[in-house]
Amino acid sequence: MSDKNRPTPQPGILDIAPYLPGKSGAAGTKSIKLSANESPLGASPKALSAMIEAAAKLEIYPEGSSRVLREALGEVHGVDPASIVCGNGSDDLLHLLAQTYLGEGDEAVMNRYGFSVYPIITMAAGAKIVMVDEVDYRADVDALLAAVTARTKVIWLANPNNPTGSYLSDAEVRRLHAGLRPDILLVIDNAYAEYVTAEDFSVGLDLVHEQQNVVMVRTFSKMGLAAARIGWMVGPDHIVDAINRIRGPFNVNLPAPMAGAAAARDLEFNERLKAHNAHWRDWLTTQLQGNRMRVVPSQANFIMVLFETPALAARAFDTLVAAGYIVREIGPSYGIDQGLRISIGSEAAMRGVAQVLTSMDQSL
Repeated sequence: MSDKNRPTPQPGILDIAPYLPGKSGAAGTKSIKLSANESPLGASPKALSAMIEAAAKLEIYPEGSSRVLREALGEVHGVDPASIVCGNGSDDLLHLLAQTYLGEGDEAVMNRYGFSVYPIITMAAGAKIVMVDEVDYRADVDALLAAVTARTKVIWLANPNNPTGSYLSDAEVRRLHAGLRPDILLVIDNAYAEYVTAEDFSVGLDLVHEQQNVVMVRTFSKMGLAAARIGWMVGPDHIVDAINRIRGPFNVNLPAPMAGAAAARDLEFNERLKAHNAHWRDWLTTQLQGNRMRVVPSQANFIMVLFETPALAARAFDTLVAAGYIVREIGPSYGIDQGLRISIGSEAAMRGVAQVLTSMDQSL
């Protein structure tokens, strides 16, 4: 059928490579999923209770501004609730930022192995994505600044980064911002902030409060509420106003803010999740380092394991699958063909993965 006889997407839409999620085990199998960076301890019991209570009100439209969640976030993080926008996952907010601040002829800059959603939302807005090479799988501030042109309108920065787990210190993020024109928006995507243990890291709230061209984006997905789809953003008044003008009037479902508010306030559960992750992230890193494998130091709830060759990475993936562990192949989405990303799971899962990989026949 001719394209003239059917609706045609806007130019550039069909050039976008779709997002590739982590694989899951086949239905009916007992495979352990370590491919999506989900919470190994489930959700906060308080969040579950709030979700169940809210389920009794499914016939009612949600309050449009997610006021209950914004107030809880403001209380926990010391932020004015009026400076917060909530979304259907942080992806929703990233899309809205791209729609608002990018258009035909504009450019957005990101590091080479940054989150694979950034090219999608940039190109969907009609803009061009500019990818900048990293130094040893870590964002290079000098290279990012060198890539800025008169057309640059947005810098996407995942900190810590997915899929590498690397991060930039507060000083480096500030140096990046200091080199930008005031009309360029710096988006600090803190999806994994809850898991960071590095002392020189900052979520960037001070920078947001000090400047007019910085926003911080967060999510509850890594804290046990991935299915609820809750994201939040903190930004200057003028950016919050612009985003609120185009977001859906009920872009967050009714149970999500209730669960999110309870989860944000459940500090004991969140600390337990962070401690579990830090212990088993460091343990697994130590176990796998060597044996023709290299683990990139991570501040997230996963590690990226680099093998000597793409063939070894493929063999490792298949060997893990055969043993019942589903990890993330990052070649298709990120071009790191010799790497696998492994989410931090239960103690049993981590010991199992370590045993499989350290005893794997890696001869070719």
